[in-house]
Amino acid sequence: MMIHAPEHIKSIKPYVPGKPIEELERELGITGSIKLASNENPLGPSPLAIKALRKGLDNLNRYPDGSCYYLRQTLSERLRVQPEEIIFGNGSNEIIELAVRTFLRPGDEAIMAHPSFVVYSTIVQAVQGNNIIVPLREWRHNLQEMASRISEKTRIIFIANPNNPTGTINTKTEMSAFIERIPEGVLVVIDEAYYEYVASSDYADSMKYFREGRDILILRTFSKIYGLAGLRIGYGMARAEIIAEMNKVRQPFNINSLAQKAAVAAMGDEKHLAKTKLINEKGKKYLYKSLDAMKINYVPTEANFIYIHLEDKTALPIYTSFLKKGIIVRPMGDNAIRVTIGLPKENRRLIEALKIIVKEMR
Repeated sequence: MMIHAPEHIKSIKPYVPGKPIEELERELGITGSIKLASNENPLGPSPLAIKALRKGLDNLNRYPDGSCYYLRQTLSERLRVQPEEIIFGNGSNEIIELAVRTFLRPGDEAIMAHPSFVVYSTIVQAVQGNNIIVPLREWRHNLQEMASRISEKTRIIFIANPNNPTGTINTKTEMSAFIERIPEGVLVVIDEAYYEYVASSDYADSMKYFREGRDILILRTFSKIYGLAGLRIGYGMARAEIIAEMNKVRQPFNINSLAQKAAVAAMGDEKHLAKTKLINEKGKKYLYKSLDAMKINYVPTEANFIYIHLEDKTALPIYTSFLKKGIIVRPMGDNAIRVTIGLPKENRRLIEALKIIVKEMR
């Protein structure tokens, strides 16, 4: 007798990660490829994090500290929050899942934007929740419409700020007006995976709402600007009562010992963070200038990637052409690609390849 998954599981579309460099080079028999698909830090991790990792290798026979004590204390002091107001996850993805499993019952609703981070809808569907999808307006979350879609069944609202894949933000005024419309019993999850890259002075301060005691959960990660994507570690901040409930469904030892050590060390390397931001800003300006010269549309970004518009139904052919040239980008539907801002030489290689591809297609 065969085992059959329930329909709400069978109908889930699995998340497709960016193609690894090793896989591409095996398939095409090439070398020297670059990956600009997953919004990773092109500089790699902090040298201090690498040093901490090496020192921790001798104790891998021991289970990690399940409380993440030193990392928790470091973040608590750095962000001026109480230790019990922090939760750690295997990437911020796990914290999204913990929030959904904790607060969403079958038939409950979660509101989210589209396009945005696809993991939100996948996890909600996995617990038999209902996804309420609100299209972006001018490439940003339409917070007014999202608030208007709140019903008695709404339990969670997801806001990616900056948004992935568009790199756009919602402003202080927009967010404040939105927060005031949230009724009791609705958790607002503000996903700030890219907040360290934001340059705009009008970026909404989620910590303000946190300190007011609102029902919000702020998500951040060490995968992006800190360059620790391979170690999978993120954190969330919320009122202690919210965190306590989420911890009931969190697996013990979910953060490995090396990730904890590397994260503590990475936070102390301000020089590495500053260099990362500088390279990102310079790369952004170069890509803007190059795309403008080619008359290719894009969405101005506050993150470390750019959402590029293409002619209809050309995203997959262009993505495939990039692969043949040893460049991995991210296709986004039929008419857009998302490109990570890389090192200067990577950005130049991307643009030169794009010029050739566009010329060939036209």
